[in-house]
Amino acid sequence: MLDRLRTARAVMRSLGVYYGRAGRSTEKDRLYAQFVKPGDLVFDVGAHVGDRVASFRRLGARVVAIEPQPALAFTLKALYGRDRNVTVESKAVGKAPGTLTMKINIDNPTVSTASSAFIDAAKGARGWEGQVWEKAIVVPVTTLDALMETHGIPAFVKIDVEGFEGEALAGMTRRVEVLSFEFTTIQREVAQSCIARCAALGFLRYNAAIGESQELGEWRSAEDIACWLSELPHAANSGDIYARMA
Repeated sequence: MLDRLRTARAVMRSLGVYYGRAGRSTEKDRLYAQFVKPGDLVFDVGAHVGDRVASFRRLGARVVAIEPQPALAFTLKALYGRDRNVTVESKAVGKAPGTLTMKINIDNPTVSTASSAFIDAAKGARGWEGQVWEKAIVVPVTTLDALMETHGIPAFVKIDVEGFEGEALAGMTRRVEVLSFEFTTIQREVAQSCIARCAALGFLRYNAAIGESQELGEWRSAEDIACWLSELPHAANSGDIYARMA
C-alpha cells in the first residue's frame, strides 16, 4: 500500500512538472514542428506521463506511446485512451523481443531503467544524489522494427529510456527520417554508441538540446557531435541528440 501511495505521489509530481509550467507546451511544439507534420506517425519510446504525446497531437500527428511502467502506462491510457490517434504499448523497447527486468525508482519513475550500468553510473555522481532503484519488475520487450511492422514507418522517433537507448536502436534496421535519443553526462559512452549506430544506419546530420531547453544548436556531422558530447561539462547532466537522414 505504501509503495502505491509513493508511486501515485511521484506520478502526480511528474504531471505537475511536465504539464504545469507556462510556456513549456509552446517550446515543445516549436521544437517538434521542425520534424513532425499533420498526419505523420510518431513513436514516443519511453513516453512517461505523455507530455511529448500531447505536443505531437497538437501538431496533428498520430502517436504510438511506448511505456513499460504499469503506473505510467495506466496514466497514459487515462489521459489519451479516448483519442483514436494515440496507441499505448505497455512494453519496453530493446534489441530483441522477449522480457527483461526493469529497476523501478518509486519516488522518481522518470529515471526507472532496464540498465544496471545506468544505475551504477548514477551512484555517487553529482546531480544524482538520493536516487534509489528499490523495486524490480519483469516487463515485455518489443523492438522498433516490430513496432514499425505493426503500426507503420514513423516520421519521427523519440527515445528516452535511461541508459537503454543503445539497446533500443539495436532493434531498428528500417529507415526513418528523424529520431532523437537522450544522453547523460554520467554515461557518455552510451550516447557515443548511439551516434555510431545512427551513422551506420545512414543518418547524416546531428543536433542537440541540453536539458529541457527545447533549443537546438547547429547541425553537425556524426564526428562533430561526438566531439561536442565528449567536451560537454558534467553539469549539463542530460539532453537529447537529434539525428536526421538529410
